[in-house]
Amino acid sequence: MAKKKTKRKTEKPPAIDKLLKPAVGVVFAFLWYYFMKGMKTDIARIDVSDELMLREVFFGEGQGKNYVVLCNTLPPEDSSIKPQKISSVFEDAMDELSSSNIGTFVLMDCNTNLPSGKTVAERFNLDLEKRPTIFVSGKIGAPIQITQKHLKTGHMLVKLLKSILVPHAIKIESTKELKEKCLNRDTCALLLKGGTPPKYLKDAVKNLLSMYPNVNIASLDSTTMLVMNLEEHLPEFKAGDNRFVVFKKISGGLDAGDKEGKVADGRLITSILPLNENEVLSFNSMSNLIGDVVSNRKKPKRLSSLPQVKTRTKKLEEQQRQKRERLMNRTSNTPKTQQKTSGAFGGSENDGSKEGRKAERERRRAEHQKNNPNYREKTMEEEAEMERQRRQRMQEEAEKWNIGAEDAPPEGEFVGEDEYESYIEDEDNDYQEMDDSDEEVLDLD
Repeated sequence: MAKKKTKRKTEKPPAIDKLLKPAVGVVFAFLWYYFMKGMKTDIARIDVSDELMLREVFFGEGQGKNYVVLCNTLPPEDSSIKPQKISSVFEDAMDELSSSNIGTFVLMDCNTNLPSGKTVAERFNLDLEKRPTIFVSGKIGAPIQITQKHLKTGHMLVKLLKSILVPHAIKIESTKELKEKCLNRDTCALLLKGGTPPKYLKDAVKNLLSMYPNVNIASLDSTTMLVMNLEEHLPEFKAGDNRFVVFKKISGGLDAGDKEGKVADGRLITSILPLNENEVLSFNSMSNLIGDVVSNRKKPKRLSSLPQVKTRTKKLEEQQRQKRERLMNRTSNTPKTQQKTSGAFGGSENDGSKEGRKAERERRRAEHQKNNPNYREKTMEEEAEMERQRRQRMQEEAEKWNIGAEDAPPEGEFVGEDEYESYIEDEDNDYQEMDDSDEEVLDLD
């Protein structure tokens, strides 16, 4: 039997009064959201006329905080121009970092003139055409403008701010980076990783960064790189073992001077204090070592030459092993198995090589200290002062030998001509006198 087709009844829309309440709720929710968002945008504005506040924001003087600044210009009070809207990227980043102390978010009118006559944008080379114009400054240094590629979303800005403002260990991969980011600092700690560091070691480094904000803490991968002129002063490298050393600069620097009359820093001289081989690498041991160097409780050892970062090879490892053996033989005063005894250095450790001459100097120094009980090691400041005086004496002696324009003879005149003619005349006279005397003696008549 065929089924009877039933007609579908058309459904009537609900009454308007039933939709009114949900619509009012949605509108109220949107209004409440924008109201709360407007409450959150009550951001502090920097008074450009306050010089002390400007120095704190720009250079970190005072409280020493970091600032994230959005350039935002207010229209005149009697103007009908609407104020600039706060960037949503800036607001989102501020909301995401509200629970952290990474930086303080503030507003500033970058078109206002400073006492120097320049605007904030002109003084720090800010490009106001790139919107939003955001820069970071304060404890990290002078203002640095955020590039446009990091201002697409608030999360991208947060990621960049964390990489800039959150303290972290500096990664060393070359000799240049080692000199600029570590050796040229007053105090620097270097962690030489023998593999992937465990979690407790990472947490220890983070705590050291917050405990010693004025000390640069760097890390280097010892599995792929080798530090020449440093390995012999540290425990021997073993895969999986981490080593730790603290550098303290004695004098000099990397600035070679310029044509504007700036004096060069001189040769960079530094010293080291490594962690004892028998001491366990932990937060307490690393913190105590840094504290000993900062407070001068222990005197670091001066390095004769700066460390250099090289790619680890078997040839360099063998050279370092031999160098370590020579150093151990010198410190233990044991005779070498293979030793040259020819020449003036027979019977000593000096075989004519660079290491041999250095060993001879150290042997004589130790003998001198033994024969002089009142001998006292010079401090780093005294050594630096002696080096300065030595350079000054060398410069004074060089100036004595330099021939200036006033010392030169007149143009076209032969140098020493008068002395030469007088010398010829004297020799002729002597020759003539000798002939006369010979004639008198040989005259037998």
